[in-house]
Amino acid sequence: PFLSMQQAQTALMQRQVDGIVWLRSNFSRQILQGDTASIGVFVNGVDANNARIAEGYLQGAWQNWLQQRALAAGQPLIIPVDGEDRIWFNPALRSRDYLVPGLIAVIMTLIGALLTALVVAREWERGTMEALMATPAQMAEILLGKLIPYYVMGMGGMLLSVALAVWLFAVPLRGSFVVLLLASTLFLLVALGMGLLISSVARNQFVAGQIAIIVTFLPAFILSGFIFYIPSMPEAIQVITHVVAARYFVSILQTLFLAGDVWPIILWNSLALLLMAIFFLGVTLRRSHKRLD
Repeated sequence: PFLSMQQAQTALMQRQVDGIVWLRSNFSRQILQGDTASIGVFVNGVDANNARIAEGYLQGAWQNWLQQRALAAGQPLIIPVDGEDRIWFNPALRSRDYLVPGLIAVIMTLIGALLTALVVAREWERGTMEALMATPAQMAEILLGKLIPYYVMGMGGMLLSVALAVWLFAVPLRGSFVVLLLASTLFLLVALGMGLLISSVARNQFVAGQIAIIVTFLPAFILSGFIFYIPSMPEAIQVITHVVAARYFVSILQTLFLAGDVWPIILWNSLALLLMAIFFLGVTLRRSHKRLD
């Protein structure tokens, strides 16, 4: 229990709890006097399905308590409590408000990781990469030349997705657009680093595509929290989700679109994306050499 409503609201904003049951200080006295008592119920509606489940549990617990109280008193069931439900961040419990932001992460994964792995592996197959290695350009310059076009393409896809989300699907964007751009940049660098690393390991287009689907797209679709609620997964699967970059980006997207600039969530997930970007880009640069072996 929290000592104040402000503490409880802060915990709900930071996703430490999924809902709040608020009882006033005179709740017991009103019940004993037979008066009408009010209970405030606040549910985090970012995940519409989870909000409905939490609301159902609260309704069931409330009805069970009333039934037991009526049986103990030997009286018919009377409703002495007036429940006031409030759904935060997604009052209408529209699933598209929860799903559409997550789609942006899936789209950027396809552009950043899958497309990059396929195209660069194709260059290995056609021999154009060998021609680049014969030039005086450094390997870092070659990799940068591969990163920039797909970064522009990925950010363009993100901007188009955000525009469709806001103007076509009427999903609210309550957070800062600048923060969204910065977070998207971090995630796209992770995706591009993974795509380049895959293409350097598997220089065959078909193999690179299969690896990219298994390592990047499927985890982004299944294990990122985009569709399935992560705390409801088995504990072993929850541990695996910590190495899925899309998990952190989906959390940032849902927070920015539905809740606003909740900095504890944004900063923590951005830090995770930054570390992953440094890791994948660093490993790619270390593995890339101007030789054909």
